[in-house]
Amino acid sequence: MHPSRWLSALGLLLAFIAVPAVAAGDDVAAIRRVMAGQQAAWNRGDVEAFMRGYRDAPDTTFVGRTVRKGYRAILESYRKHYANKAQMGRLAFSGVDVRLLPCAEGEVRYAIVTGRFHLDRAEHGAVAQDDGVYSLLWEKTAQGWKIILDHSS
Repeated sequence: MHPSRWLSALGLLLAFIAVPAVAAGDDVAAIRRVMAGQQAAWNRGDVEAFMRGYRDAPDTTFVGRTVRKGYRAILESYRKHYANKAQMGRLAFSGVDVRLLPCAEGEVRYAIVTGRFHLDRAEHGAVAQDDGVYSLLWEKTAQGWKIILDHSS
């Protein structure tokens, strides 16, 4: 094979290998952007904007002290327990690890995200700090990446 053809073939092969890596990087970055938006929404006291990171569906699930099923039930619980900006406080995520889950065809439709959260807030007039861990199951939807299962403790 002529060296120029060999180099062209090698370049084509590398392009095919690089495409999934770029796509994976885009998916990871997209999930991280959603989480950054959720953190910003929380810190300005906007529960509705925070919830935009969740899929609006009856089977979306939050597991904490109890199990809440359904977007509306999760939203109402947040509204009840975090009724104002002082109760919401200041949220920070750390140790965020995004793991994409490719299906048999190589397409990525789901991801698992694990990490830690820290929350400084006022609770019934007293200062409180909450620290914990979370695992989130994300689904890639027509509206972007959305949380379908949140286990926070």
